[in-house]
Amino acid sequence: MAFEGLGEKLQQAFADLRGKGKLSERDIDAALREIRRALLEADVNFKVAKDFIANVRTKAMGEEVFGSLKPDQTVIKIVRDELTELLGGTSSKLMLSSNGVTVIMLVGLQGAGKTTTAGKLALMLKKKGRKPLLAACDVYRPAAIKQLQVLGEQIDIPVFRMDEKVDPVRIAKYALQTAKSYGQDVLILDTAGRLHIDEKLMAELQNIKAEVHPHEILLVLDSMTGQDAVTTAQAFDETLGIDGTILTKMDGDARGGAALSIKAVTGKPIKLIGVSEKLADGLEEFYPDRMAGRILDLGDLQSLLEKAQREFDEDEAKRMQEQMVAGQFTMDDFLNQLNQIRRLGSFQSILGMIPGMGKFKDQLKDVDLEGGEIKKIEAIIQSMTLKERQEPGILNGSRRKRIAQGSGTRVQDVNRFVKQFMEMRKMMKRMKRFNKNKNTKGGFNLPFMPK
Repeated sequence: MAFEGLGEKLQQAFADLRGKGKLSERDIDAALREIRRALLEADVNFKVAKDFIANVRTKAMGEEVFGSLKPDQTVIKIVRDELTELLGGTSSKLMLSSNGVTVIMLVGLQGAGKTTTAGKLALMLKKKGRKPLLAACDVYRPAAIKQLQVLGEQIDIPVFRMDEKVDPVRIAKYALQTAKSYGQDVLILDTAGRLHIDEKLMAELQNIKAEVHPHEILLVLDSMTGQDAVTTAQAFDETLGIDGTILTKMDGDARGGAALSIKAVTGKPIKLIGVSEKLADGLEEFYPDRMAGRILDLGDLQSLLEKAQREFDEDEAKRMQEQMVAGQFTMDDFLNQLNQIRRLGSFQSILGMIPGMGKFKDQLKDVDLEGGEIKKIEAIIQSMTLKERQEPGILNGSRRKRIAQGSGTRVQDVNRFVKQFMEMRKMMKRMKRFNKNKNTKGGFNLPFMPK
């Protein structure tokens, strides 16, 4: 998962600060050295990492960390704020016109995932009530036009195409005319890429830009290429003038250096990220503050609840929110919601959105929401009495042995699940204190945040 390596190293740096009544300047500097090393190992731009550490140090010294009741939490808050700024500060929405046709031009190098991203973006906009038209402007890559046609059929979105011998500038021009004629309100141009940046590629893109005047020029980048992605972004922006970036394959990049460097180096925001290979929900809007929370294992409940609202009906989503925030979670609730949560994505992606659950990712890395591990959990819960499911604190040794026998599992399996469940419920109870106002979109307040 994205930022997994960075998150682990940052957690280790903070662990060295915890448990100390007061922090010395030496403690702060030692932690910052570890954070700097973590950023560089995540392939963050050297200057960006240097400036980040300088900013954190300046704020840490000015926040009276040394006399704070919980100085480690004050440092974590400062790092979270700086990570949020580094990732872009606030989310940048797509510029969609309320009148006429919004033209979105996707550009980038070959292999970054432009064509697939075009399909995901079209489906995302369709779900929001828009009428997108895809245009195949890549006449060079073998089967590029056919690939877009197949994607269009899968998501039931029309694709404009012409002969491979036609100039891409003309294709874009006629695609825009077609969109206007047929009442499509978004035109997504899937342009050609190259294995490297060259004058011919840039000249063609400049000509398309001059012909159709796109509202958005989005550079599609493979996040797994690290600093090469940042260099590519600089080159495209200098020559073409991009409005933002889409980072693909974020579900496979454990380092995340590209995401942490692009905004600082180019000044252009990350607007969308690719989080899975699936066309449906494979593309997400990028929220810097939420991503910073995930990196630091502080969770991203807002995104989790939004996913739930898309998948569940309104009453069920509200019930889920109330239970999670209040921490009034029984084993029956867990079992019922487990079946619903299967629709939210992989278990690992869900864990990343729950505060404090990152510590369990190694124990749960092999959990498959459709596999035998889930069936084992179901059997364990169903082998409990009603009182045991409602009050897991009463589960002593003899009860756990009986449950293991009844569920066909080992006592160790029962112990592991109960421990994980109790920790999850404990974290969810703490969320009530984190929340400044759980009915607003502002998310929840952490203990170290100002009231």
